[in-house]
Amino acid sequence: MSDLLRAPAEIKYAEELDWLESIDDNPKPFSWRLSPKMVRLFILGSERSDGLDREIPQKWYGDRSFVERSIVTLASDRGLLLIGDPGTGKSWLAELLSAAISRNSTLVVQGTAGTTEDHIKYSWNVSMVIAKGQSRQSMIPSPIMTAMEAGAIGRFEELTRSTSDVQDALISILSEKYISVPELDSDNIVFARPGFSVIATANSRDRGVNDLSSALKRRFNFVRIPVVTNKKSEAEIVRFRTEELLRRHQIELDVPPTLLDVLLQSFTDLRASAAAAGSDDEKLESALSSAEQIGVLEDAILHSNFFGERALSARTLASSLVGSLARREPEDLAILNKYLHGVVEPRSKEEGGSWPEFLEGGRDAIATLS
Repeated sequence: MSDLLRAPAEIKYAEELDWLESIDDNPKPFSWRLSPKMVRLFILGSERSDGLDREIPQKWYGDRSFVERSIVTLASDRGLLLIGDPGTGKSWLAELLSAAISRNSTLVVQGTAGTTEDHIKYSWNVSMVIAKGQSRQSMIPSPIMTAMEAGAIGRFEELTRSTSDVQDALISILSEKYISVPELDSDNIVFARPGFSVIATANSRDRGVNDLSSALKRRFNFVRIPVVTNKKSEAEIVRFRTEELLRRHQIELDVPPTLLDVLLQSFTDLRASAAAAGSDDEKLESALSSAEQIGVLEDAILHSNFFGERALSARTLASSLVGSLARREPEDLAILNKYLHGVVEPRSKEEGGSWPEFLEGGRDAIATLS
């Protein structure tokens, strides 16, 4: 695993999944590797009341009911659609579910404007077709078709980014549970095995890009993942991902809890400002999600490690925040400047601590970008 840039969940947590599978005596649907109860435990972590011989760490932070509803949906014959703002952990939850259920989270189709029907059905190995003609051997199955044949979970990322033709092709797969291959005279239907399902994700901000048809919506159970706004939960998410980052890069760097509080409070303030804004021009383009907080902190940690004093400072954190969130110029810079002068400056005078240095670092970053 050490030679992989990013190991999928089934490899990263292979030892843990093996152990859970060895002690799991609960009923399992279809070809599932773990029972629904163990899938939930793998994702949300163990509790003392579970009576396990070892602790299973929590991997996804959110409402327990979202995970339970997702698992129940996948045990039925309906697809699962995780929908929410960018950075709310939809893809990570889909990966964890696939890893726990199928031990394979890599059967993924990425939805874009260029995604075609071939990407969710099949294509052909041209050289083999020329040499031997069209056959099952010269066919290249899509990740979705591979999941169908294996009775596994297929994933479709950014479903609303794909065109209506691609979405329509998915309707027949979810409804009929087979794919016809009209180019072949025999063996021309690929049937789905028990356990096959599809987890799709969609950003709520993408409404109007390629809206889902009512027919496709009926094939999915919707689970809406909200932005995490609870400070305690958000702190746990950021801390969890930060520890992973430090381990992956083998960085020994101190992240003071006070600076984590500054980061969390800054995002809380900016969200409140966005909620009170009268128009989109008065809002940052950023979704201000937990994932973007992690991105700001990651940028600050790496900068401190490579170019700083190997200790995270409020100045570096502020610079990373401005650099990460200022996507439109001059609009976003004006919003951040207003926040620094209207909120951070009074707070730095009243509370002191890390806020004065954070204010100074933010001002310097804005001046550099202006």
